[in-house]
This record gives sequence, C-alpha cells and structure tokens, in this order.
Amino acid sequence: MPLFKRKPFPPVEPPDGLDPDELVFQVRFTKEIFRDYQDYLNRLNLYRQRVWTCKTTGKTNLTYEEALVSEQRATEKVQQFPKEVMGPVLQIIQFSQAQEERCMLRLKDLVNTICKTLQDNLSEGVELLGKKEHSVCRCKILRVMKDKDMVRYEVEWIDPDKNVTGASVVNADDLIRKKLPFTRDILKSFIRESTSQTSPWVIHEDLANKYGLLTMLPEKFQDKVSFQNGCIVRNKINRKRTTLVDDNQGETRKKGRKAVESETTESLATTKKAKKEKEKLKEEIIKYPIDDLLVQPGADDPVFTNRPTPSAHFGVPVDCVGDLLMIWDFCSSFGRSLHLSRFSLNDIDNAICHKDTNLTLIVESHSAILRLLIKDGGEYFNVVQNRKWKSKITLVNWTEYLCAFLEMTCIPEFSTYVTTIKRGYYGLLDTHAKLAILSELVSQALATNATREQLDTYIEQRQTLSATKREVAIEEAKKRREEKQQVKVESDNKNSKNKLILENGGGKLHISENGYHNNKQNGDIAKETDKGVLTYQRRKMGKSSVNMQSRKDSLKQKKEAQEKKDKEHRKDHLQREIEKRFIRTNPLGKDKNYNRYWFFRREGRIFVESSDSKQWGYYSSKEEFDALMGSLNLKGVRERALHRQLEKYFEMISGVLQKRSRDIAQKAAVEEAVVRRSTRVRAPRRDSPAPSFLNYVNKWKDNSSLMD
Repeated sequence: MPLFKRKPFPPVEPPDGLDPDELVFQVRFTKEIFRDYQDYLNRLNLYRQRVWTCKTTGKTNLTYEEALVSEQRATEKVQQFPKEVMGPVLQIIQFSQAQEERCMLRLKDLVNTICKTLQDNLSEGVELLGKKEHSVCRCKILRVMKDKDMVRYEVEWIDPDKNVTGASVVNADDLIRKKLPFTRDILKSFIRESTSQTSPWVIHEDLANKYGLLTMLPEKFQDKVSFQNGCIVRNKINRKRTTLVDDNQGETRKKGRKAVESETTESLATTKKAKKEKEKLKEEIIKYPIDDLLVQPGADDPVFTNRPTPSAHFGVPVDCVGDLLMIWDFCSSFGRSLHLSRFSLNDIDNAICHKDTNLTLIVESHSAILRLLIKDGGEYFNVVQNRKWKSKITLVNWTEYLCAFLEMTCIPEFSTYVTTIKRGYYGLLDTHAKLAILSELVSQALATNATREQLDTYIEQRQTLSATKREVAIEEAKKRREEKQQVKVESDNKNSKNKLILENGGGKLHISENGYHNNKQNGDIAKETDKGVLTYQRRKMGKSSVNMQSRKDSLKQKKEAQEKKDKEHRKDHLQREIEKRFIRTNPLGKDKNYNRYWFFRREGRIFVESSDSKQWGYYSSKEEFDALMGSLNLKGVRERALHRQLEKYFEMISGVLQKRSRDIAQKAAVEEAVVRRSTRVRAPRRDSPAPSFLNYVNKWKDNSSLMD
C-alpha cells in the first residue's frame, strides 16, 4: 500500500446499508465506494497529487496509481530474492539499530551490514571455490568451527563430475567468496517489503514466526520503545522533555517545576501547530493543469465571462446534425472528384427536410456519389452490369439506381425504404432515413480508389507545401540573424570611429562633416570673411546631406514594408494552399463537460457537439466567440488545450465569423431596400424569391453524365 507522509493510508470503508441497485461512485484502482460525488472528487484529487511514496522502493513524488505500479514491479523483483539466504538476512534485520541510541540505522548502512556479514560468515551447505595444494577446486562447507577470534571450515572437495574426492579443514582466507546472488537494489526492496518498523528495524510477525526469529522486544529497547496498538513506538515525550530541561538548565533553577512544564507544553503545542499549518499548505498546493472536473474556484482566478448558449436552429432533428455535417463536409471537400458544385449547409439542411422527390440538390448529390461508385468498378458496378442498365443516371431513373444500392448493402433497415422509393415517394421518407441513406453512400464513396488516390495526392502536396513553408521560415530567420549581426557590426564601427575622433580632438587638423579642412592653429585668428563663407557652405552641405539621408530612409522603409507584405502574402498563400488539400476534419478540442467544438471554414460557424453526440448547437458571431474564449478555465486540461487551438486560429475564425455577419446584414439590407422601393412606387405585388436550395444548379456536372 502506498505511503502518505511516510505512513500507511487506509482505504475508506464501504458505506453502511449499501443497496445492490444503488448508484455510487467508485475509484477504479482502490475500489473505494462513495455515495457523495464531492467526497469522491476530493479523494480522487488526493490520489492524483504527487505526494505518495512507494512503500517497497521508497520512491517519492508519485501519484497513488504510480506508487501502486511501482510496488507491483518491486514485488516481482523481491520474489527473485534467493530463499536460501532469507533466514540469515531476516535475522540480521530484526531489531537492528545504529550504535548511537538517538540515531536511526539508515537503509544504506543496513544493506552494507548485511552484505558484509554474508560475505564474511559462510554457512553450512554453501558451495564455493577453495585453495587446495596451489590450485583452486570446488568445495562444499560441512561444518563451521569457531575458536575464539578465528574461524575455520571443514569442507569436502568436489571434482568436475560432482564426485567427492576428499575432505579437509581450511582457513577462511583459503576460501574464495562468490558474488552475492542478489543486487543491492533487490535487497533494499526486500527489506522494505519485509519490515513494518524502521527504528529499530522490525520484520513482519508472520515472517518472524516462519523463520523462528525473536518477536519479543529485547531488554535494551524496553526503556526506549514500547508497544502501542500492535506497533513499536519510540518514547519520544520523555526524551523531548529531558532535552528541553537540559537545554534550559539555568532557567530551571530559577523557576519552579510547574512553570517549566507549562513552558514545555506551550513550546510543543506551538511546534505542532506550525507543523500542521505547513502540512496543510503543502496539501493545498496543486500543480495545474488537472482534470477539469477537479478544478475548484481560486482567489487567483481571472473574471470568467458567462458562456453563451449555443443556437440550435436546424431543420433536421438535433441528433441528426452530426450526420448532416459529415455528408456536407464530404460533398464540399470532394466536389471536384464528384463533379458536384458546392452548396451551403443550410441548403442541404432545407433540402433534406423538403418533401419534393426530384429536388435538384438531392438528385445531384445522390447521382454524383452513385456515378463515383460505378466508375470505381466495385461491387455496385457489378450490380449495375448484371441488371444491364446504362451507366447514365438521369432525373427519371436515379431512384432505381438508389434502390439497387440499398438492396446491395443488405441492411435490414434500408429494405423498408425501398418500396417507398420505388413508388416515387422518396421525399416522404423520414429525415432520419434520408440521412442514413446518404451516410451509407458517403461511407462507400470514401472506400473507392478515386477518393483514396485524391487523399494520397493531397498528402503528398501538403508535405511539399509544408516543406516549402519551413524553408521560407528558415530563410527568414537566417536573414533576420544576418541583419542583426550587420547592425551590431555597424554600431561597433561607429563607436570605434567616435572614440578615434575624441582621441584626436587636440590635433592641428580639424575636419568638418562636409570634408573641408580647417587649418586654423592655436592662437591664430581667421578672417571674418573666410569664416562666414565656410559657415554658409557647411550649412548648405549639411542641409542637402539631411535631405538625402531622409530620402534614403524613406525609400528603405518603403522597401522593407513591401518585403514584409510580400512575405506575409506568400505565407498566407502557402497556408491557404495547405488548407485546400483536405484530408480530415478534426475537432478543435473539448470543454470541461467533454463537449466537442468543430469549425468549418466554408460555413463560418463554430459547432458544439455534446459528449453523447445527441445534442448540437453553434456560435455564429464574433461576440459569442469572444465570450466562449473568456469562459474557458486554463487550469483544466481539456479547456486549456481548447483555448490554445482557438488562440492559434483566432484571426482566421474571427475573420470568417465577421464576414458571415456582414453578409447576413448586407442581405437583410438589400431585401429591406427592395421592399421599401416597391412600397414607394406602388409596384404590383411579386412573389418572394425562392430559397437558394430550390434554385441550386450543379455547375461542375460532367457533360457526359447530363440528366435527360
């Protein structure tokens, strides 16, 4: 069991009166059961803190689960400990203590003692090498003969065939010790696994009984330690009081006995209180990020905004939005391969809910995927060939091809739809049925060779573009370093030049900025006319020099601005080209409650999917996006990762959301202007324009597959 503050940490007992059908919270790795969710979270949070110690190896700063794994691995190593030396080792360990009474025998010193003892004191039955008549032979110890300070061994000699060739008595120096059959790390683990106390070292009672070791406390320890609740406890209070009295011996003579005892008690109470406060502060320190559900409000938290409620204005049922997005994303991403021009999510949403059978958007979507399956030459192609149909799908016969596909899949659910479709009532199918059919078509299309080849091409192109992008970044970084180095060199040259001018300031020759020499020597006075002419020339040359320098600086700034603009344009172009090579759409991340967030650049909305995928919503404005980012708590693992992704694509997402808002506002303004103009001129009433999904035209349709 892992140690908490170097002490065993018992698990929580199961609640009383637990009903077999009662819903409870259980810790996975300890099997502890809690009725209250908050108690469960508190215990789980404690287990996830790095305050646990492996009892067997002594490793610290572990979580509870890591300590369990460490103990399990160490126990497996301990099982490899040789059984023939367990008895002698345990005998050395039992009641071992340092020579100084107040010092605890460290584990390292105990290990050294055991190794030295086992190396020096050989036991009966041990086989090793010994020196015999100027040669080394194998032998086995028969008897250990101790005579005062000298130890001799009676051994029998063994030949290579394991036959006994004789016996003799040898000195300890004539025997060659073998290397111990265990490592020091394994011995340390064995000691930790076998002991329950460390000062003095005490092995478990069952092990002591198994190897016939002493379990009663020796007399020399009885005045220093005592038994309490089956454990050996040091008598610390008397020692502390004695120490305090010794340290304050001078004051003891002046004060009475009661005053000394009162001061000692207050000192101990203050020490205990400070220790408890320190331990409490240590427990409260949490290393973030942690699991989002374990995050508690803190004083250092920023002011979080209220997370806006996602809109859920969809035509299809909310639990079908995931399938709808998948179908729309596939058709938009592989439109060129399908020869199917793009349409908006709202268009396919409205088209799926529409009751018309031969709606152009629906017919074109199904027909494009069916044509792809025929061109692939797979199972569906064989079905069409066996029925001797033309490979040309038309507005009249597209339902026949669709029914053949549904029959080929052998899905029982689809068999109930075939009859309705054959009668020409596809539009009357339930929304769930329409989306299930399209989802199966998309699934089959993704497995075609054409789709896979396009994905392979996209992967290669993305790799090439990414390599180009990296090369551009490396080139820019190199150029920046060179410019910085050049500026540094110019600055050093300028400083050295100024220093040289200052050093030569007392010379006879004085050179002005315009290059004229002033031969005026100390004590000489130049004529006023020459001085005036020289001053005028200096001013004129200085002014022209300033103008020329300003023009140079202006041209340089324009050039740098243009270069920077070109670099940004090139970088944006590469990024757009990479994004065009669609491979897979991944969610941006998850929030505290495991809700997933999706963003589709072509749609301009952030979609929110519940953890069970049964609820969907979306954010469509920049204000909602800002509020979402302000509501994320960075102390949680999931919300921190989500915030990083939103921050990474902040400019792109903000731009798309703002563009969508502007388009909607512009469209509403145009419609309002049309209504006002019609009212002002009293024009005859016209029917409202048809929705865009009814006016859909497939502009990318292959001419060889035009519908009749």
